[in-house]
Amino acid sequence: MTTKGKVLVLVSSGRGLPLKDGKVYKGAGYYLNELTVPVRALMKEGYEITFANPKGNTPQVDVHSEVADFFAGDATKLEDYMLFRDGLTGLRDPMRIADVIASGLDQYDAVFVPGGHGPMIDLLDDPDAGTVMRHFHETSKPTAVLCHGPISLLSALPNSWEVVAALAAGDVAGAHAKAKGWIYAGYKMTIFSTAEEQQREPLEIEGKVLFYPDFALRTAGGDVSVLAPWSSYVLQDRELISGQNPFSDQALLKLLLPALSEKKKVVSAA
Repeated sequence: MTTKGKVLVLVSSGRGLPLKDGKVYKGAGYYLNELTVPVRALMKEGYEITFANPKGNTPQVDVHSEVADFFAGDATKLEDYMLFRDGLTGLRDPMRIADVIASGLDQYDAVFVPGGHGPMIDLLDDPDAGTVMRHFHETSKPTAVLCHGPISLLSALPNSWEVVAALAAGDVAGAHAKAKGWIYAGYKMTIFSTAEEQQREPLEIEGKVLFYPDFALRTAGGDVSVLAPWSSYVLQDRELISGQNPFSDQALLKLLLPALSEKKKVVSAA
């Protein structure tokens, strides 16, 4: 069967999000709707999906996302998407990002990073994730990031771990200085907001994150904007398509699918 193309989906390998005061949120992973809604739509459009993470281990779902609230309050739809997720063999057994790079990134038409707190554990400073991001930036291929997913854009920095360490230590000036030359500096983008994170901290992670995602991207040089908590909000700037929160999944698709089609037209005309 011929496919329309290939989309690379990056997920976390992590099993625990470090928090302030030495706490750890062990439930961190991907959000069910943020992964399955775009992936299902892409597959329906004829795209082949490759899942990858740093270690090649089965990614963890955040159980707080397996609720009907994120599926328009429809319990039947929740169950349907859980069954769809359970049938994704590539998600159960993802490739290592390093192996994806070795097999060639040119074969992929877009990269997508769903949210949940997982990307805050490892994708934000993973060198291989950085190689992926730089490839899609340099080739102007759609780069879609949702909720906490945009934090993975920091990985494009050659010294991303230093920037992340400075952010975690509260060294804002140091983080800003170390992020000089970031390929996404000046890009319009959105990400899970401080207000949203502060609402979820006592309910979901039972602790305080080391730094807030929107503040981190702003410190690195991103032109970050967010709407009121839980509003659907997406932005597109050049190859980058970003969504603010779990409720931005459909709106993200409305920009990603045309961007994929447009890129294919440009490539075929070249």
